[in-house]
This record gives sequence, structure tokens and C-alpha cells, in this order.
Amino acid sequence: MLNAARPELVAGLRERAGALGFDLCRITRPDAIPDAPRRLADWLAQGAHGDMEWMERTSERRSDPRVLWPQVRSIVMTAVNYGPAGDPLAALATPSAGSISVYARHRDYHELIKGRLKQLASWLLAAAPYSEVKVFVDTAPVMEKPLAQSAGLGWQGKHSNLVSRDFGSWLFLGCLFTSLDLPMDPPESDHCGACRACLDVCPTDAFTAPYQLDARRCISYLTIEHKGHIDERFRRAIGNRIYGCDDCLAVCPWNKFASQSREAKLRARPELEAPSLADLAALEEPSFRRLFAGGPIKRVGYARFMRNVMIAIGNSGDAALLEPARWRAGDPEPLVRAMAVWAIGRLSPPEAAREFARQAIEDERDTDVLVELAQLLTPERPRGPRDA
Repeated sequence: MLNAARPELVAGLRERAGALGFDLCRITRPDAIPDAPRRLADWLAQGAHGDMEWMERTSERRSDPRVLWPQVRSIVMTAVNYGPAGDPLAALATPSAGSISVYARHRDYHELIKGRLKQLASWLLAAAPYSEVKVFVDTAPVMEKPLAQSAGLGWQGKHSNLVSRDFGSWLFLGCLFTSLDLPMDPPESDHCGACRACLDVCPTDAFTAPYQLDARRCISYLTIEHKGHIDERFRRAIGNRIYGCDDCLAVCPWNKFASQSREAKLRARPELEAPSLADLAALEEPSFRRLFAGGPIKRVGYARFMRNVMIAIGNSGDAALLEPARWRAGDPEPLVRAMAVWAIGRLSPPEAAREFARQAIEDERDTDVLVELAQLLTPERPRGPRDA
């Protein structure tokens, strides 16, 4: 164990972190989350992780930082505020536009934070050349939120996300593992009290209990992580959310202390604050890649994103969006085609929808698309906004 508990080293580390643009920098230990293995195992046993098989595959390393890297003695937890300038839910009021999660309206934070963590690691290695370090941002099997709470950055709220008394819901986390034995900061206590705003606002009732999320019902999971067709029981609740969902984050009362991010690279791109669904539906794959270059949306892929756009169009109630849906019904991807059919059923008068289905069903070979077409042919099909 390398003892480097010199006050000037820790003070210098925090100063350097602030200079690099981190809003918070605290220290914890790898054994500071003893309940994490059991809680993670219980969650996985319930199947609440859905398609995220990597959560199960990496569970041993994820639940104990010392399994991930045996040399770790201290963990430096950092945070960057990405608070939005305005109401994060404003786009929900415009059904013909898409709502994108705040974290995805700008460049990919992974690059930004990892680059700065590497600079912080370089400073620490120069200050303590006998030490070793590793940096992790989100994609590694690290339980950042419990570690962040143990370091005092905030606490995991009833929605399971980190809440800060200074920055509300809007923090990107990063971890620096070191072989140095550094003094631990005090953990943050839970300040949720009797509040259940985040639980009650969830459009799909994804919280089975306070602090327990069933990812299979979560709109963020469904629109980002889930690779297949989205179950019909969740489609209407998705509304116009085409990438992620901020509802549970945005309603937290602690956001009264939140502020706009000081980081220019984390400011929303205007074209992503409430993009036109008609414009998005018209994107070909090359233009999709250009529009979302350098951001997280590109990673979900063209077909999955267009699936989400079709669901939003189906929920829009806007007759002008029927034509883009009919065009996408000829998409080569069944994932897109199926949701375009669903959108047509939601926006068309019943007889027009049945006529479309009768024609399309003759040439369709995909089972999932055929199911959606058959739904349009049933007399008691679900009624959409145009049927009201």
C-alpha cells in the first residue's frame, strides 16, 4: 500500500481537478460500498436489466472495484455539471417535435470527461511518481453512483440516479483509481425524505418501489438500450421521446439549486432541443450519421433511432406526419417498418388504415410487421388521436 496522505497532495489534486473543469472532486475507498454486490445480484436475478447482458457478464468486477483492479487503494470521484439552460421537458409540449434527453443534446460526454481524467491522472503520477492509476468513464464495469455517494458527491435518489445538493440531477461522473492510500471524504446521506415526485411522474411505472428500477419498463432503456421491437403497452407512454427520458430527473425538487453547465461543450445544440419529427423521418443513414456525429445518439444506430421516431409520429396526432410514416412503411429494416405501420394505424381513420393494411400485407414477409398489419385489420384496433 502506498501511503500518500499528505494534505498538500490532496489539495493539489482538487485544485487541478477544478482547473480542468470538474465541478466536484472527492475521494472514497474501494471497500466503501459493501452492500453493492448483494443489491446488484438481486437486481440481476429479477431480470430487471433486460437486454443488458453485459451487466450480468461483468457483475463480479462491477460489484467490487478490487476485482476490476486489485491494486486500487483509493478512488477519486469527479463530476461535471451538465445542467440545461431551460426546462428540460419543454419539448414534450410539442408532439410534432422529438424530445431528446438533455445529456444527448451535445457532444458525447465520454470523450470530454475521459480526456480530462487522463490529464488529472498525469498530474497525480507526476506528483506521486511511485503510484499507479486507471481512469474509467461510464462504459467500464464500475458502480459510479454508489461510489459517488460514498465519496460525498451526492446520494442515489428514489429514482436510483445521483442527486446533488449543489447541482440537482445533472452530473456526469468519472472515476480515477489509484494505488495511493488517500484520505476518504465523508459520504453523503439521503435527503429524499417523503418525496416521491420522481416515482409518480414515470410514464411507464418503471419503479417497482423507491430505489428500485425495472429497466425493462424504463423509456431510457427502451429507446436506447433495447435492440428489438418495443412492446405495444409502452408505446403511447413514450410520447415524443425519441432518445431517453428526463422526467424523473427533471421533477426532483433539489433542482432548485441546479445551474446551467459552465462547460461550453456541454451546451445543447439548438437543432437537437426540439427537432422536427418530419425532418428526422426524412433522414437517410448518411445524413443521420452527419447530424449526430460526435454525440451519443449515433451509437444506437439508424434503425433503432428511426424506430423511435416512428413511435413518436404515431403519438403526435398530427395528420401531416402520416405521409412520412407511409413512406417509412417501405423501409428495408423491419424494425422501422413495423413501427411505421403502427404509426399509420394511429394517425389514419379506421377504414383508411385497413385499406393500407390489406395492400401491404400481400408483399410483407417479416413476422413482426405482419403482426402490426394484422392489428390494423381487426375491428377493435387501438384508437389513436385521429380516431377520437
